[in-house]
Amino acid sequence: MKELRLLAPTAILGYGFPVESFERGMELKPHLIGIDAGSIDPGPFYLGKGKSFTDKNGVKRDLEIILEAACREGIPVLIGTAGGSGAKEHLDWNEKIIEEIAAEKNLSFKLARIDADFSSEYVLSKLQEGDISPLTGAPRLESKDVRETKRIVGQMGIEPFQKALEQGAQVVLAGRAYDPVCFGAMPVNMGFDPGLSLHLGKILECAAIAAKPGSGRDCMFGILREDHFILHPVNPDRVCTPDSVAAHSLYEKSDPFHLHGPGGELDLTETKYEQVDERAVKVSGTKFVETPYAIKIEGARLMGYRSISIAGVRDPVMIENIEEITKDVKESVKDNFGETEGNLNFRLYGYNGVMGELEPVHDKGHELGIVIEAVASSQERANTILSFARSTLLHVGYEGRLSTAGNLAFPYSPSDIEAGEVYEFSMHHLVENIDPVDAFPIQLKDVGAGGRH
Repeated sequence: MKELRLLAPTAILGYGFPVESFERGMELKPHLIGIDAGSIDPGPFYLGKGKSFTDKNGVKRDLEIILEAACREGIPVLIGTAGGSGAKEHLDWNEKIIEEIAAEKNLSFKLARIDADFSSEYVLSKLQEGDISPLTGAPRLESKDVRETKRIVGQMGIEPFQKALEQGAQVVLAGRAYDPVCFGAMPVNMGFDPGLSLHLGKILECAAIAAKPGSGRDCMFGILREDHFILHPVNPDRVCTPDSVAAHSLYEKSDPFHLHGPGGELDLTETKYEQVDERAVKVSGTKFVETPYAIKIEGARLMGYRSISIAGVRDPVMIENIEEITKDVKESVKDNFGETEGNLNFRLYGYNGVMGELEPVHDKGHELGIVIEAVASSQERANTILSFARSTLLHVGYEGRLSTAGNLAFPYSPSDIEAGEVYEFSMHHLVENIDPVDAFPIQLKDVGAGGRH
């Protein structure tokens, strides 16, 4: 085959896309529809809780359109990091949605489910064998960390997708996966250059974000050839330019020229970006450099329970002295509940609520938004600490205060909100000496026409 045409409908399954754009993409006769359905960007809660960060109705709407078109044209659909985090619970959730659609729309296809969960026992054994190392910024993994971790997933490469396609799957639903592989697995399997295949996948996984104006909820189309690929949005209101495509190639990377993944890295030192018409960009020169095979593992553990209160302040005297005032409130909480009875934070929006101590601009505006956050070992304890901190800040006296009424304006009643479980990432590490296929079990199933194989 001289070229392979790939359609990316949306940046994340459930984010949506214009039907008109998708139909234009299908008119270009794609050989594959790929969707990277997840990310660690929303934080550790969704992995730890086993909950999707995308809405079921949104995911079902997207998949109804995609699956009907794919079945009609007889082309594969590859989904990576199902349910947002790619653990067993996320795959269960997404698989049920697919089965609902197949039943309602009378669709029939072979589904491959690829799980990405790693057991604590397996990780502990690899840790004991010395096969686990931390990624940049992560601490050394200890056995205590593994035992405390609620869920662990491994980020699969192209190999499990390739095996599923070889086994006849038309729809592949995978757990946690390296972002580009739902686009790169099929072309590499067909003999296309792995560097170009994965680089194209790296851009397509965020759909039209690489266009101008960028959007995660619009379609992007890629044409892969022997020594280059062409990228263009299908929406006529968007264009690709060399700088928009190059900028997205560097997205979320600490090194702009070496993009690491399972089994190798993309070398972009000789990559060229060329405008080929008013809306399309040609990319060439990317190389794939093999490295010892390693899988990234991600894990999340329960830290406690959170309660929050949201308030506003407009008193210029209080704003000027806000650091000292919140410090006094923390001391009052400590005096009542002790040093270890909870974690209390004040996020001051309009001052340093986004960057905290790293904020370089120290000008305070005429009003502040304050998020009071209490985290403790139980929801009841978090509620207690928050209630005490909120009421103390509401009535605390400070030098220059003229009013004897409350200091805070609350936009909501009740003012105190139970936010539930709090998780933190406990694993961001590499596992070496691992089989890239056997580590990720594949289950085949005839949807709409039978049972499991």
